[in-house]
Amino acid sequence: MARSLSMSLACVMLAFSVAVVMVGSVESSRFDELFQPRWAMDHFTYEGELLKMKLDNYSGAGFSSKSKYLFGKVNIQIKLVEGDSAGTVTAFYMSSDGAYHNEFDFEFLGNTTGEPYLVQTNVYVNGVGNREQRLNLWFDPTKDFHSYSIFWNQRQVVFLVDGTPIRVHSNLEHRGIPFPKDQAMGVFSSIWNADDWATQGGRVKTNWTNAPFVATYTGFEIDACECPVTVADADNARRCSSGGQKRYWWDEPTMAELSVHQSHQLKWVRAKHLVYDYCTDTARFPVIPVECEHHRH
Repeated sequence: MARSLSMSLACVMLAFSVAVVMVGSVESSRFDELFQPRWAMDHFTYEGELLKMKLDNYSGAGFSSKSKYLFGKVNIQIKLVEGDSAGTVTAFYMSSDGAYHNEFDFEFLGNTTGEPYLVQTNVYVNGVGNREQRLNLWFDPTKDFHSYSIFWNQRQVVFLVDGTPIRVHSNLEHRGIPFPKDQAMGVFSSIWNADDWATQGGRVKTNWTNAPFVATYTGFEIDACECPVTVADADNARRCSSGGQKRYWWDEPTMAELSVHQSHQLKWVRAKHLVYDYCTDTARFPVIPVECEHHRH
């Protein structure tokens, strides 16, 4: 099983690293080239290629990308908080600005020692979220670095863990459902206290005697269309889409949907590791959200 999963991950990583001519895209792997501390700079520690952010009972911390992007792929390798991390959240996400913003979230919900970490994903479109899914991971995310990625084009948003797709949000505009394709988004990460909801619905509180809680980062990669702040959203949307002599790798036909192999991986994740899906939460949604009818995988 381990060997076949390893081979599967390698195939998916290869599929998502195929590139053709990249016009106007940026690709780098250094934190200081792509990102900057956003708050609590005294809670950052740099150790060579590693960045550590800590949460204590004074403050959390966060960083943001220096630029905004429209379509492409962002990837960060994270080693999550070890030990008793109940009440903490380590977030990696993309977001645009304003009340009607778009947002793609990874939120890693802390745990009591020995319990599995839960990963919550969410998608906001035009300021509307409430699309949470939660899953447990098939490895211990505190023992080593693992890659967390967001791939995004005009057809789909794909959340990946070590190259394995764990969630797909497809473009269903032909069904009258809005899709996030016209707002440039920054890339963010933060660590913060959320013991009012993060662990067992807020029943388990943060144990500050275990502070500081430290998340460690490396492998910063953004391979996406960079959007100048002076350019209007509509112009960025045109500039970041293939046409004429431009050819972006994220617009290749193979990127329009998951491959058969990736679809099988997603089904495996959902069957073995999904523990909450808003689409099946009839208490919150007596009427099933319209996109759920089309996002069944």
